[in-house]
Parts: sequence; C-alpha cells; structure tokens
Amino acid sequence: MGPLAGIKVIEIAGLGAAPYGCMMLADMGADVVRVDRISGSGDTPEFSPLLRNRRSVALDLKKSEDRDLALAMIEKADVLIEGFRPGVAERLGIGPEACFARNARLVYGRMTGWGQTGPLAQSAGHDLNYIGLTGLLHQIGPIGGKPVVPLNVIGDFGGGGLLLAFGVVCALWESRTSGRGQIVDAAMLDGALSFMAMFFGFRAIGQFADRTGSHMLGGGAHYYNTYETKDGRHLAVAPIEPQFYGAFLRKMGLNSDRWLQAGFPAYDARIVEQEWPALKLELTSMFKAKTRNEWCELFAGSDVCVTPVLTLAEAAEHPHNRARRAFIEVGGVLQNAPAPRFSRTAPDSPRAPAKTGSDMQTVLADWGIDASVFTKR
Repeated sequence: MGPLAGIKVIEIAGLGAAPYGCMMLADMGADVVRVDRISGSGDTPEFSPLLRNRRSVALDLKKSEDRDLALAMIEKADVLIEGFRPGVAERLGIGPEACFARNARLVYGRMTGWGQTGPLAQSAGHDLNYIGLTGLLHQIGPIGGKPVVPLNVIGDFGGGGLLLAFGVVCALWESRTSGRGQIVDAAMLDGALSFMAMFFGFRAIGQFADRTGSHMLGGGAHYYNTYETKDGRHLAVAPIEPQFYGAFLRKMGLNSDRWLQAGFPAYDARIVEQEWPALKLELTSMFKAKTRNEWCELFAGSDVCVTPVLTLAEAAEHPHNRARRAFIEVGGVLQNAPAPRFSRTAPDSPRAPAKTGSDMQTVLADWGIDASVFTKR
C-alpha cells in the first residue's frame, strides 16, 4: 500500500541521511531492500526507526560473486541509492556506468554532504560543516553571541535525506516518459542552502543584517522567541503578523505605542538594536510570573501563536498529536508516523527493522532472480 507501491529500491547500507531518504520512500510503499554488510549478518537494528519498512540482504561487495548478485538485483530495480564518497561505488563495481549497462532506466541516487563535484567533494564532513558553509548556521543564535549548534536535522535529514527522496521521485516521474534513468546528485550542502531562499529575499530588500540572531525569525525579535516560565519550562512565542501580535499584546496587557510600533513589519536599525532587546527582557520577566500550563490556559482558544515547548514524551501525549496519530509505536519503539498523509493511497503501518541479512531468499524469489546461478550463495 501507498503511493509508491510497486517501486523497487536497492539501498546500499549507510548512515544518517541516505537511510532517512530510504525510510521516506519505504513509508510510502516502495519495496526497499537494504544491502547490508556480511559482518553485521544476524544483527537486529530494532531501535532505529530510520531502518523500518525494509527487507535486508547481506553481501560483501568486494567479492565478485556478491557483486554479481547485486548487479542481478539492480537489473530488476527502479532505484539504487548509495551514500559513499565520490568514486567508492565505482571502485566496488556498482557505479552508475556499470549499473546503467545492466539497467538503462535505473534512477541512481547519490547521497553526499558536499556533492559529487567541487574541491571539497572528497573531504569528510558532517551536518554542522555543511550548514556552516551555506551561511545558514551563522544565523542561528543570540544577538552578539556565537552560532548555536542545532540537532543534525537541517543538513542530514532535511537538506539531505528529504532532498534525496524528492529527487528520486522526480527522476522516476521523468523516466516514465523517457524510459531512461539518470543520476540524482543529492548534496546536503545544496539542500540546506535551498532552505535560505526566503532570506535571500529579505536580504535583497534590506531586512536581513546577516548577523547572528539579528533577524526577526532568528531570535532577534521579542515576538519570535522562547521564554522560560515560573516552573522552569518554556513557551514558543511567535505572533508575527500584526493581527496575531495585537491579540498577543492584549492578552499580555501591553497596549502602549512602544509595543505596537515594535511589531512586524517594522524593521529598522533603531528598533532592532534598541527596542527588541529591551522588550525581550521585559517579556522574560513577565513570563516567569506564571507556570507554563497557566500561560497555556490564558492563551487557549486565541490566535496568539503561543505554544508550550514540549519534551518528546510530552509531545507524544499532546491532544493534537494524539488526534493525528503523529507518534506511533513500532516494535515497542516510540517514533514518528509516516508523513505526509494521503486521502486515497494511505500507506500501511510501518514494520519494525528486519534482522540484517534475513530476507535474502524471499527478496530473490519476489524479484525473480535465480539464486542457483550464484553458486557460493
């Protein structure tokens, strides 16, 4: 079940971004087979939702017979995804040229941090490095402070895995008319940079100072920030638009011209440098007068764009998340539900990760591959 039902994907086992992209494809119904290393045969990665919804075969791609079996699978596949540094797949004998010779319609997804070209293509790196080089990391943090390290979701998963899944689906769509496959060069650097599109627009009209924390959406504004409450918890306060900002001020009992004039879309050097920091300090003091739940009760039912900052455990129990079944349990592990939602081709509930190498015979049978020709299997 799912909108990608019938699509066959080979995932060469890797870490982080590529598995996330493959999780997205598998969640949508694609038959994703993970090619794991022989050394991990028998392992059960049951605590990793990134590996759910896949079957697993174990191969040693440095051995000719295992490589031949992989190529036989590639002949049957619609997509192959690998996350090696540029050139490694070629040295293993499963690079694009070798694969296209066996299957001209194959979509060949390549997941890297820096991309397949450029002076850093062969360099090591991680999420923080990629978002640092795009200018994105520089924007995250307090005014006058150093950039703050976010979770590795921006480069790895959003800029990497999600970009990869999107690129693969685009290439699959094009191949329906051309009958030809192609390489999808999905670089975390490119994906992270694409997230800055709106801010290039702000920069062009003089509303983006390019200083850490100075932009209204980067922690500079008092009306787009987090605040600690009396009980040591926090609120996310984000009444950006004038109508929401006005409602927020009324709830807080703040109706002076000073507060009104400091809201969006006001943006000039005096307000940013003088008013915003001072107003943040005042709100900081005000929010510490009540507990998080008391503030949530005050704001309930109004368009003030204030919500609690929840832990994962709290988020799983929030009424809205429960109503949408945003959190699910698979194999006893709390995790994210498949997204997005579909009205007609909803995917099945996720399956727990398979034991490494446990699905060799069923995969070969389902994909119509005669295992007897590979004498050492």
